[in-house]
Amino acid sequence: MKRVLFGLLGAGGCGRGVMPFVRKSVAHSLGLQEEVVSMYFVETWQPEIDQVNGYPLISVDEFLVLDGEKYFTVAVGNGKDRESMANAVGRGAKPLTLIAQQALVFDCNNIGEGSVFCPNTIVTSNVQIGKFFQCNIYSYVEHDCVIGDYVTFAPRVSCNGRVHISDHVYIGTNAVIRQGVPGKMLRIGKSAVVGMGAVVTKDVPDGVTVVGNPARPLVK
Repeated sequence: MKRVLFGLLGAGGCGRGVMPFVRKSVAHSLGLQEEVVSMYFVETWQPEIDQVNGYPLISVDEFLVLDGEKYFTVAVGNGKDRESMANAVGRGAKPLTLIAQQALVFDCNNIGEGSVFCPNTIVTSNVQIGKFFQCNIYSYVEHDCVIGDYVTFAPRVSCNGRVHISDHVYIGTNAVIRQGVPGKMLRIGKSAVVGMGAVVTKDVPDGVTVVGNPARPLVK
């Protein structure tokens, strides 16, 4: 029986919250028995300790020379850091999406590689999601949304229908994004940030941070 190795990049708080459901998710996705899946925390530098929460902690270089069929994803909150880390390990391992048992992903969705859906998240129908999306606990994505690459949802994000979110956007905890209308999606631009508890009722330009209810650009 083949040996399957899964590397979870990032051993911080996010990674520690994801690792407990890795084995079941990987086994289910690949149609394997759970006992053939070995999991590792992986960092892009040489760790000073050899395990976290009982799981081995190794460097990217150490992971890539292990013998076995290798898969990975990244569990860090910053989308640009996720992209950099994915590029570092992608030369020798295949990205794999993780979906917790308690997550609900309905029909007719297109989900990019390396995404993570934590417990009690929901994706309804007819949603397009790019690669390495991170959907934290109690967040949801409603119908007819389009989400780019390396987008981060903190816990309890409410993304209602017909919303277009560009690459590298960060949506803070308890943020609410109003539903778009038929023929006109509500748009959040590339690398924008939506602050904690913000209520987004209109488009957000590229690179802008919005806060408050209703959400307005942050004045520094």
